[in-house]
Amino acid sequence: MTARPTVVRRAPGKLFVAGEYAVVEPGNPAILVAVDRYVTVTVSEPGEPGVTLSSDLAPRTAHCRWRDGRLGGAEPPDEQLLRERFAHVAAAVETVGRLLAERGLPEPALDLSVSSELHDNGTKFGFGSSGAVVVATVAAVAAHSGLHLTRDARYRLAMLATAALEPRASGGDLAAGTWGGWIAYRAPDRAAVLDLAATAGVEEALRVPWPGHDVRPLPRPAALSLEVGWTGTPASTSSLVSGLDRKTWRGSASHRRFVETSNDFVHASADALERADHDGLLRQIRRARQELARIDEEAGLGIFTPRLTALCDAAEAVGGAAKPSGAGGGDCGIALLDAEAAPDIAHVRKRWTTAGVRPLPIRPAMEGNEA
Repeated sequence: MTARPTVVRRAPGKLFVAGEYAVVEPGNPAILVAVDRYVTVTVSEPGEPGVTLSSDLAPRTAHCRWRDGRLGGAEPPDEQLLRERFAHVAAAVETVGRLLAERGLPEPALDLSVSSELHDNGTKFGFGSSGAVVVATVAAVAAHSGLHLTRDARYRLAMLATAALEPRASGGDLAAGTWGGWIAYRAPDRAAVLDLAATAGVEEALRVPWPGHDVRPLPRPAALSLEVGWTGTPASTSSLVSGLDRKTWRGSASHRRFVETSNDFVHASADALERADHDGLLRQIRRARQELARIDEEAGLGIFTPRLTALCDAAEAVGGAAKPSGAGGGDCGIALLDAEAAPDIAHVRKRWTTAGVRPLPIRPAMEGNEA
């Protein structure tokens, strides 16, 4: 049998522009932008039976075997490495494996390696590295296995893999990594789609509509420069989101107000992007910052750190708009500034540096994951 050629696929990271926290609940909208930092996955024929997984972020290779549709470590150290460092990669491989099995095809045997630009010496920037690696893994394993999947099918497989590990994950990073550019996104009902895949099969889950889900490309704001500042401190999105679940805030009048306000400024932001109303977009981003600050104060989550507050203040001082991107508590903040006001941009970057925020040379990635 002729060996299949090596397949390389990559997926960009993402930043939330507006709608984080609310988007976790099915049907609520958010706006995201893909960024030009990538996770690259390379898949080739294996040198031994089974699946081997390696990464520039892992201390060594994990050697795996298929067991009843799941990947397991060949030895106890491999099992530990698989669950601690390769959980998302394994989930993506297993999900593609389920689709192959439904089509009467064998489980894939492969060597898979991961390299990431979404970290700094092992510390994540907050660009959705877990989502990007799932998107790139699904695409690479599917292509290596001879599957020809649409963009929507690749997203759905990535969502099924992610939801199995993180039921509260919105999947916005998966959509940004798949479609690229600026997008409006609504999360599906993850419990419903997992149940659909379990009862009717993955093939059926790729075919039927998903409750609450939508992805729509948006035009980029050509007159505004997207500036990104990194606080140097990683944050746990799952911990911050689950922090709301543990508090009496969820389901309260304040929570309902937050969701209603978030939906309003996300819709208004999307309208502003489509009309090239850049002043209108800046107003909505400021509203988004204010609403995040309100729930931060009420729920005591720690969304705004001193560095993220300094990042926002510096941008607004020159007429721009800024906010934490994602769950906050560290990671990155974004600012939208007049693209032609080079002195203002330089001033903001200088103020960020003084406040301990590292300006990153990030630009939108207009192309998503390849077929």
